[in-house]
Amino acid sequence: MSKLSHIDDKGQARMVDVSEKAITARRAVAEGFISMRPETLVLVESGQSKKGDVIGAARIAGIMAAKRTHELIPLCHPLAITKATVDFALSEVPPGVHVKAEVKVSGQTGVEMEALTAVSIACLTLYDMLKAVDKSMTVDGVRLVEKEGGKSGKFKARPRSGGR
Repeated sequence: MSKLSHIDDKGQARMVDVSEKAITARRAVAEGFISMRPETLVLVESGQSKKGDVIGAARIAGIMAAKRTHELIPLCHPLAITKATVDFALSEVPPGVHVKAEVKVSGQTGVEMEALTAVSIACLTLYDMLKAVDKSMTVDGVRLVEKEGGKSGKFKARPRSGGR
């Protein structure tokens, strides 16, 4: 088993020193799903939510979250992100919204946390904007789908079973 990079020899939390690492192109993709009642999904599709364009608001929130991940997760490095996108796919079976984020940087550390944060905040924004009509929504399946760059190279998650 590998040693945890954010724990020093005394067992204390630390920010990893990346000053000696090479600057390389790095990319990460994450996904998540917010399930909801079919009638809630109809509001999303039609744009008839009382709060307006819930997808648009969630997209902006996700992008902002990717850019501010270092302010939310204590040991993340501030990064000069070069790309952050958040995309949505509506699903009738099961009813809900699949959220996918892609983040890129040329830097000394990866952007996995930024992509995961973008997806999480986009899903939470959807929940916030729709909770007046559906408090039973759930967010699940937030995970890293793929990453490229850095010493550890490429990673690609296995496809999910069950269509999500």
